[in-house]
Amino acid sequence: MENQEETATESTEIISSAQDFWTDILQFGDRITQKWALYQLGIITVTVLFCILLARILYPKCEKWFETRTGFIGRISHVFVDVHRRLALLIYVPIGFSIVTLMQMLTWPSRSFFVDLSVKLAFAWLIISVISAFIKNKALRSLVMWMGWIIVTLQMTGFLESAKAVLDSAALEVGDTRISVLMVMVAIFSLAALFILASLISNAGAKRIDKIEDMSPSIKVLLGKTLQIGLYTTAFLMGLKAVGFDLGSLAVLSGAIGLGIGFGLQKIVSNLISGIIILLDKSIKPGDVISLNDTFGWITQLGARYASVTTRDGREHLIPNEDFITNQVINWSHSSDFVRLDIFFGVDYSSNPHEVKKVASQAPLTVDRVVTNPAPVCHVVNFGDSSIDFILRFWIRDPNKGLTNIRGNVYLALWDTLQENNISIPYPRREITMLNPPDDEVKTTKK
Repeated sequence: MENQEETATESTEIISSAQDFWTDILQFGDRITQKWALYQLGIITVTVLFCILLARILYPKCEKWFETRTGFIGRISHVFVDVHRRLALLIYVPIGFSIVTLMQMLTWPSRSFFVDLSVKLAFAWLIISVISAFIKNKALRSLVMWMGWIIVTLQMTGFLESAKAVLDSAALEVGDTRISVLMVMVAIFSLAALFILASLISNAGAKRIDKIEDMSPSIKVLLGKTLQIGLYTTAFLMGLKAVGFDLGSLAVLSGAIGLGIGFGLQKIVSNLISGIIILLDKSIKPGDVISLNDTFGWITQLGARYASVTTRDGREHLIPNEDFITNQVINWSHSSDFVRLDIFFGVDYSSNPHEVKKVASQAPLTVDRVVTNPAPVCHVVNFGDSSIDFILRFWIRDPNKGLTNIRGNVYLALWDTLQENNISIPYPRREITMLNPPDDEVKTTKK
């Protein structure tokens, strides 16, 4: 019985709110049907058609002008482009304001009510278009723009309070919490606005941090991620508080989240913590050349969950942060950009090893990327079966440009140097001694 009474009461509230809303609409409709209102609607229609025609004439010229702009206007040109697409509104505002001023001077203020309302609506819609143009996500931009237009229109026409009453009366009781359609809409709009503001502040802060020259790249990334997470968390909590959500109940929710993390999100949390450790100890940073298992490349980005490593073939590997903590990583440019490379070769035993060492040490210097200090060196490492084996060592300071290609260039330079000095590279030779001749040869000898 108690549930039935509550349901009946809620239904009565919804019907009563809907009736009030409909009454406001009828009263507004009565004002439109009056003779003086029809004159104003005619003026509005003629002015709107004139503004649309003028906007179509000016639109191509404005578009070309914005395409050639540089500097600050060029950087925010997408905002101007979005505004000049509504060029008719932009033209209507000053023309409509002039008409309202003239009508108020010649007649009573009530005789210009609808023209004045249309000018205010056009100006509000134009401002909302400018603000929403800063939102890069198209779906979110459309949501903010339409919600803003609807709220402003209801407010200026006097329907906002009755519309809020209707939306607030349509509600559900979930335990001790009352969730209405109005509450959901306010929550969505508030969270969207706060997240947009947090995104703008986060991007501006990240750009300021990147301009600090005395700060290492890893610390810049850490500060940027910390700022971003802090702003989004604050925006989320403020959005919940705006709709009357009890933040104290988040303690129970956080306990449930902690339990879920313990069972199902171990890898995600591990990668997040590993990413923080990497940023703090500066073991790797954007721009470093690393080798991890079979992956060799340079780090282009450090994320909260993974690091982006681009290899020489243009492939981008997204490696979890945990792998950089648990596996052995070779950082070719961690503390110094000097890298030593070794190549092996052999020469014929007829060659003079002292002469080979001398000419081989000069060969890498003809390659552009090889540094002269430390100078290349060559050493004898073995007397092989068919060759005297050497190792040639040289240094580079740009491992991000590749290692295989520089080795190949040094090999070619070494080949040219050995050829110029008549030093041959042997190939394996084998001598076969036949102790027992074949049977056919023995028979032939007896005959």
